Amino acid sequence: MIVAINKMDEKSVNWSQARFDEIVKETSSFVKKIGYNPEKINFVPISGWAGDNMLEKSPNLAWYKGVTLLEALDAITEPKRPTDKPLRVPLQDVYKIGGIGTVPVGRVETGVLKPGMIVTFAPANLSTEVKSVEMHHVSLPEAIPGDNVGFNVKNLSVKDIRRGMVAGDSKNDPPQETESFNAQVIILNHPGQIHAGYAPVLDCHTAHIACKFTELLNKVDRRTGAAQEEVPKNIKNGDAAIVKLTPSKPMC
Repeated sequence: MIVAINKMDEKSVNWSQARFDEIVKETSSFVKKIGYNPEKINFVPISGWAGDNMLEKSPNLAWYKGVTLLEALDAITEPKRPTDKPLRVPLQDVYKIGGIGTVPVGRVETGVLKPGMIVTFAPANLSTEVKSVEMHHVSLPEAIPGDNVGFNVKNLSVKDIRRGMVAGDSKNDPPQETESFNAQVIILNHPGQIHAGYAPVLDCHTAHIACKFTELLNKVDRRTGAAQEEVPKNIKNGDAAIVKLTPSKPMC
């Protein structure tokens, strides 16, 4: 993780080290709550407007002895792309393009997307052939995890598929609608206590659906995930828990 602290050029801040230190202290408390060690995170003061400390050191931030934003990015170890897992492409949007047809757009999360594949869209359970795959108006022989692509599909209209659906390979563990699922949740900021029956709106990839806390299964240590209390009556700020969630609408 990198924390870039922007707008250091703003008049009320005026490149102040004191304000930077104040934000680092506040942010450190937040990232610690979700299991990160602040001592292993680069906190980088920058000005996106003026470009200070993004590519090169800035005389306006002479008090800062750390790395630039580019150096911090270069120091990150690139994770292995999960090409060996079943294909999953959450749809960000669906377009109708004249002379081409229906083009869903999304980022490949796992697996490999290729022209000629038969894909299934869940939770609608619709299957069709991929005619072509493009990224930045260039045709691709395949798309891998991390690629934001558009792919032309046969015999489906923009009314059949929509944002929030997930595409997968029909022949290799295709995505399916879920009745319920277990999730680890961390309560960062919520007034009062949360009981079973609470129904917040959940953003899961590109889906935006209300999901009910059907059961509070376990309170857990938010750093290690170790169980601390079975079937708690409620959870509150600072707690982490394994919760059974039930979507209010079809969800993949």
